[in-house]
Amino acid sequence: MAEESSKAESSPGPSFAEMPLGGAIHGAEHDDLLRTASDPALSGDQALALLARADLPADVIEQLAKNRSALKLRKVKVVLACHVHTPRHVSVPLIRQFYTFNLMKVALSPVVPADVKLTADETLIARLKMITLGERLTLARRASGRIAAALLVDANERVMRVALENPQLTEVQVVQAVLKPEASAALVQSAAHHGKWSYRRDVRIALLRTEHLSLARALVFSREISPVRLHEILQNSRLPAPFKNQLLHERGRGEAVAWED
Repeated sequence: MAEESSKAESSPGPSFAEMPLGGAIHGAEHDDLLRTASDPALSGDQALALLARADLPADVIEQLAKNRSALKLRKVKVVLACHVHTPRHVSVPLIRQFYTFNLMKVALSPVVPADVKLTADETLIARLKMITLGERLTLARRASGRIAAALLVDANERVMRVALENPQLTEVQVVQAVLKPEASAALVQSAAHHGKWSYRRDVRIALLRTEHLSLARALVFSREISPVRLHEILQNSRLPAPFKNQLLHERGRGEAVAWED
């Protein structure tokens, strides 16, 4: 009996896979967590349960990232990359392997560090020309402001119009998009008549610098700008010379203009 008792005391406890799931998640010590994360018997569902712990230490996450068995489930990789304590040297290489909508999920996660989100966005932007129209439409509607801004110059007008409605899109991003050499006439006209963006002062000024703005909208936008400031804006504008002359004539500065096409 004594010998059996001694063996029971000296034998190791059950592994994470053998323990009741709830108890293992909430009651494991740090060393146990490390062993659990590296356990080849750890399933994908158990790895997800482990990652549900907001207090999971970074070194445990590193061990989990090396566990090929647990990472066979794609969802584990995504959740691991999005964990608040995942080190950047673990998350960044992981996200570069992700597909379109997993990249979008990382970029929109509230707990992912800004520089990691940026990596996800940049990876996705680099792939935009290779993904389907349906995926681009979904991204235009739901992805981050950076992705929506990149899609403002998409060759498909429908994608551009959906991106212009993206709630993550900022005024600065719209300004930058309309000023790009590849900005289409459709983008400029859409922004110029948009129920939100066409009322933003900086967007109006940017549109006055483009070559595609109609004279009618240019006249509307120029009315809230002082003649001196308008002259400065038009010096760096790609609008046709007759448009510039008309705008300044309307503001009483026609005599100071000598534009050339």
